Amino acid sequence: MDREKLSKVIEAAKLYYLLDYNQNEIAKILGISRPTVSRLLQQAKSEGIVQITIMDPTEDVENLAHQLEKKFNLKKVIVASIPQFENHIIKNYLGERAAQYLHEIVKDHDIIGVTWGTTLYHIAVELKQKFVKDVKVVQLKGGVSHAETNTYASEILYLFGKAYNTTPHNLPLPAIVDHVVVKQAMEADRHIHKILELGKKANIAVFTMGSIKKDSLLFQMGYFTESDQKALNEKAVGDICSRFFDKEGEVCNESLNERTLGVKLEDLRDKEYSILVAGGPNKIEGIYGALKGNYANVLITDQFSAKFLLDKK
Repeated sequence: MDREKLSKVIEAAKLYYLLDYNQNEIAKILGISRPTVSRLLQQAKSEGIVQITIMDPTEDVENLAHQLEKKFNLKKVIVASIPQFENHIIKNYLGERAAQYLHEIVKDHDIIGVTWGTTLYHIAVELKQKFVKDVKVVQLKGGVSHAETNTYASEILYLFGKAYNTTPHNLPLPAIVDHVVVKQAMEADRHIHKILELGKKANIAVFTMGSIKKDSLLFQMGYFTESDQKALNEKAVGDICSRFFDKEGEVCNESLNERTLGVKLEDLRDKEYSILVAGGPNKIEGIYGALKGNYANVLITDQFSAKFLLDKK
């Protein structure tokens, strides 16, 4: 194809595919006939100048969910079909699906344990009111920050309490303290002990999975020394309730784990519904480790993360 013809093909393709001009408009702009525009656009495809990829939002997410349930022996998997594999988009879609699932399962006398962070906030804002009796909502881990970082802990508790007609129980403590004796003293307090026990008794736990990234919320909260961060970067793939684990789901920093306030990872295995809501490129390894550790029996994720998890050996 000569240079002048190639230039016309590219110009027609840009006008049509990037700027949304129709073929009649392009014909006027380029001073050619409409059938010629059609031929130029066809040539752009046949020459590989234009390559069309279709992302099918109706792809078989039910099949992906079934495969994940089977692979990880899960009670329920919900796969949300998302248009882009980007964190802020993923959280919107997962929040909506998680809120819908909670609306289905929450019943009278349930105890719902929640954590904090942006994913949980997206769930909370999507909750619809359900007229249930004697439901309790409790915070599963401390959320007081050493830095000016918004954990959304109070907003999440308020919105969950509003949805289920109850006054929530907050845990007004840091997630991690500097010394084991400080933790022991806090846990000995009668009020704190009661809230921690309520979290342990919760039959529904809703949580996400933190990534091992300096820009992740937990790492911005000022809890970790440099040596803590180095140790975590070497082995950890993620955290649930501020408790870190490796790719096999094993707790990978026992010292840090002993200084963490809130529900223990092993307690999550005993829940009627232990719901992990997570997806995105930074969380694949962590989700996989969490499922290997059997910390969740319900997973809510996106179709891209689902495929990566199925491919992992």
